[in-house]
Amino acid sequence: MGNGRRLALVGFLSLLVAVLTAGPSWALNPDTEVSVGSNDSVFSQNKQNEPALAVDANHPNILAAGANDNIDMEACNAGDPTTCPFTEGVGVSGIYFSFDSGTTWTQPTYSGWTARHCVGPPGFTCTPRVGPIGTLPGYYENGLVSDGDPALAFGPRRGANGSFSWANGSRLYYANLTSNFSAQRSEQTFKGSEAVYVSRTDNVAAAAAGDAGAWLDPVLVTKQNAALFSDKEQIWADNAASSPHFGNVYTCNVAFRGAGQGNAAPEPVTFARSTDAGDTWRTRQLSAATNNAQTGGRQGCAVRTDSDGVVYVFWAGTVQRQSAIILRRSFDGGQTFEQPQTVASVVDCGALDPVQGRFTFDGVAGARTNSFPSVDVANGAPTGADATDQIVLTWCDARAGLNNEQALLQWSLNKGVSWSAPVNAAAAGDRPDFPAVAISPDGTDIYLVYDGFLDPWRTTTADPRRFQGVVRHANVPAGGGAPGAFTTLHRGAVGDARGSSANGLISEFLGDYNYTVATRDYGAAVWNDARNAAVCPAINAYRQSLVAGTPIPPPAPNVDCPPTFGNTDIFGGSYPDPS
Repeated sequence: MGNGRRLALVGFLSLLVAVLTAGPSWALNPDTEVSVGSNDSVFSQNKQNEPALAVDANHPNILAAGANDNIDMEACNAGDPTTCPFTEGVGVSGIYFSFDSGTTWTQPTYSGWTARHCVGPPGFTCTPRVGPIGTLPGYYENGLVSDGDPALAFGPRRGANGSFSWANGSRLYYANLTSNFSAQRSEQTFKGSEAVYVSRTDNVAAAAAGDAGAWLDPVLVTKQNAALFSDKEQIWADNAASSPHFGNVYTCNVAFRGAGQGNAAPEPVTFARSTDAGDTWRTRQLSAATNNAQTGGRQGCAVRTDSDGVVYVFWAGTVQRQSAIILRRSFDGGQTFEQPQTVASVVDCGALDPVQGRFTFDGVAGARTNSFPSVDVANGAPTGADATDQIVLTWCDARAGLNNEQALLQWSLNKGVSWSAPVNAAAAGDRPDFPAVAISPDGTDIYLVYDGFLDPWRTTTADPRRFQGVVRHANVPAGGGAPGAFTTLHRGAVGDARGSSANGLISEFLGDYNYTVATRDYGAAVWNDARNAAVCPAINAYRQSLVAGTPIPPPAPNVDCPPTFGNTDIFGGSYPDPS
């Protein structure tokens, strides 16, 4: 081994030891950019959304985040400058790491199929190639494309004897939607149009330094067929050593079974479990598959475990024509489940946008919204010793009417058998979109994050649509129970949602999620942020013409708009326990 290589190895090992032994950092940062690698002045390379976040329970200074990240897409000027397609074959599952409790973030660069170099004058020809990427590695090489909807979880590493122990180290799991790299059926890696794959690494320090070899090859989770479009997955690793199923990994997602025939129904919630650290998966259906006036559809699942290894899977559905949050529980490590139970009635947020034909939170041609559940359990990880097993659940609710939305929060102290009445955890005057909740492992603190909109639902694109990331906190009594009053820990910089954009340009786009995690000493959050996104008058006029039903030609964003149009970022912060 050469001297330079030996010194590099020594330096790397020193870094790894420092990462794994560092205690909590109290130089925490309440407001910092997470998606630090993108080109902020080119649409759509400057577009990030749908953040996810995970904390290593055994090394709580280590965080990993994911997002839909267009960093490697062609510039909108390529080809027709009034169209901004996703470049075929280019992935969007961004990955970011923090080793100082969220104070600072790094986005590694790997190699893969990219169009990052495709920046030029209007009408230039883009030719994708192998080159630098800021997304998950190993997809192009395996005939795949990482398609986002990130979900991350840390769990214990499995030893040579097949058992799990934190003493073996930690494993990061990153689940994401995935498509085939080749559109030719004879060359497809899997059947169907969209699947769930999981990437894994046991060496986050090397992965953060850009070592693609630190990642295992992505593994197929969903049981695919030619007509299946898998969507909206979540992942969780049983991370409490007290659990009899410690180390198991679980995913849930919605399976759109008619996609191959141009029909997205039926759409059951499906569940997968792995007992071998993600090497293999067994799947089963958790909900009815029918979609009709009585049953509606299903979306937005969440999965967690408690200190006894009970598996909780929640999703948004319909019960007797009323939107609801539904729960199924497993007491044998995900092998069998009890019958579903309704745990919350929901009034969906938003109003119908005539341009998209779906609900938006801020106005016509606006940012789509949902009332998906966000869930966490005080399971005492990494040991389980101080668990209260209190479950907390939040969602966006409009029972008080449009422009009076609430981040409703309810909790259970008896493994989901009964639930408290919901309370509004948002600040007075806020319109909270995409609320997410976390409870500390010992059950003493709840953290909440959402995008707080400051203006009412707009009927025209001419008026501002201001919003900001908001982080809230409440103490919980010893042993669990009703949280105390929520207080605001942070308000991010204000942005205007009109500066965001779907790649099709007809509407804004902020995605579907925010995320937060909690440790015994601090909470961390990530949120969609538009503080650096410039509003484009030409885009506003185009979108308004669609509302009016008299469409005008679309503008060319990188010609007719300010340079930072579309520049939505993932911002985050970390906050010492204020109690």
